[in-house]
Amino acid sequence: MRFSSVALAAALTVVCVSTSLSGQRPDAQIDARSMQLLAQGRSLVAAGNLDGATDVLETSVAVDPRNRAAFLLLAKVAETRDLPGKAIRLYREALLLEPNDVAALKGQGEALVAKGAVVRAKDNLVKIRTLCKGACPEATQLSAVIAKGPPIATAQVDKTPVA
Repeated sequence: MRFSSVALAAALTVVCVSTSLSGQRPDAQIDARSMQLLAQGRSLVAAGNLDGATDVLETSVAVDPRNRAAFLLLAKVAETRDLPGKAIRLYREALLLEPNDVAALKGQGEALVAKGAVVRAKDNLVKIRTLCKGACPEATQLSAVIAKGPPIATAQVDKTPVA
């Protein structure tokens, strides 16, 4: 009799916890709405509508922040627009979700070179080579970008005379 109330409380706890856990979706499953928005973003990128693609992809990430593919596509759009700083941040978000993503490491390395951070890009190259073990096209492409070096920015000269 003494233990029946404790056993009843324990049973209720087990029932409550098990039903709340069974109602959640697994961590690996991405929301279907986010995947649909990602597909729409891909088609907008293919059509050349980068503004619309950015809006749709940002919505996709807002619907499900675990959508790594949306972060990667957003980063590629940022690179297309010559925004390497934004691309670096977006690749970092993708790498937080999957640290061993070779495509994200390569993309971030290329954006780092475009920004002038060649040493950090070489760190990404080392990580890629560690992950690939054998011949890896991502490592070859990133090493070529590193060898080429950052773009040379020329200063704009104002042609109006100073009075």
